[in-house]
Amino acid sequence: MLRKKSLMALFLAAVFWITAWMPVNANVSVSSPSVILIESSTGQVIYEQNSTERRSPASITKIMTLLLTFEALESGKVSLTDDVITSEYASSMGGSQVFLAQGEIQTLETMIKCIAIASGNDASVAVAEHIAGSEQSFVEMMNEKAAELGMTETHFEDCCGLSDSDNHYSCARDVAIMSRELTVKYPEVFNYTTIWMEDITHETKQGTGKFTLNSTNKLLKQYQYTTGLKTGSTSKAKYCLSATATKDGIDLIAVVMGAPDYKIRFADAQTLLTYGFGVCDIYIDPNQDSLSPLAVERGVAEEVTLKYEGEFRYLDTQGSDLSAVEKVVELPETVQAPIEEGSEAGRARYLLNGTEIGSVPILFGESVEKAGYLDYLRKAFGFFLL
Repeated sequence: MLRKKSLMALFLAAVFWITAWMPVNANVSVSSPSVILIESSTGQVIYEQNSTERRSPASITKIMTLLLTFEALESGKVSLTDDVITSEYASSMGGSQVFLAQGEIQTLETMIKCIAIASGNDASVAVAEHIAGSEQSFVEMMNEKAAELGMTETHFEDCCGLSDSDNHYSCARDVAIMSRELTVKYPEVFNYTTIWMEDITHETKQGTGKFTLNSTNKLLKQYQYTTGLKTGSTSKAKYCLSATATKDGIDLIAVVMGAPDYKIRFADAQTLLTYGFGVCDIYIDPNQDSLSPLAVERGVAEEVTLKYEGEFRYLDTQGSDLSAVEKVVELPETVQAPIEEGSEAGRARYLLNGTEIGSVPILFGESVEKAGYLDYLRKAFGFFLL
């Protein structure tokens, strides 16, 4: 009887995990052939349809261009105030452009605005050349990053999405992956993707003139929770969009590929986002409460500090009562030296209705060496003085 109960408990736990992490079986009506909706902080898929189907990504290719740009900024390789010189090749880009002239100089920050707001192909190539020396070298970096992120259905041929080659492709799920990487690691990108309109100044041999950058993302005006991210369209790709939005502490990414027209592109994204905000609820434990030190045996110190590895997040799409989540801290009573800082001491486990929904490691906050003969002698001497 006990064995049957154990098997049933394991079965119910397995069912819980499968249903918790599967996309919600929703009646979402979209016209685009390939879409996906994910929650950004957890990466959990909420809804998808043909999300791994390879398609031409058009200008949502530039999400990877922006990601590598912000990585270069973080590493110190470039700075926002860098002068970026437009090459003859960069100025020759067709499609969506901001009409940079050969030899024109703009700051890197202005170039980022040209990419993020107006989807400038010329700006994308100029930035790629500034970071990697050539667009070809930059594209190699793009493909390396795609492989690193597990974007298995993606290959880039250029940095802006102009290519109509069958070897330049991605899929909705991969676009969501790189969108999440960009926005979670570099949320400052929203400082640019939320701009509706802004003027830049062209200074060339022909003189000085103003040029207005107009956002290609009409959701900024159509959907109040929109924060970005990138549009794209070519005759081959049709109409694509990676849309980001935030409401009540929940961040969503909706990717639409192959929409038949630009209105459907935005309508489908809005449908997905509205659905997501309707079914999602998130439990967050920042894990900022203090943990009592653990007693240490045979160490140079008698106790060791502890810390959480980080916060805990759980996304619910089943309408569960998240106020019922219980946190159970599991730690030994004592630990033996030597202890290495950052190694795992125990875990904080989270239960919902008796079923574990996740955990966070609890780490040692410092190293403690094993005590030697002299250490014991000093302890004995100290005890004698007391």
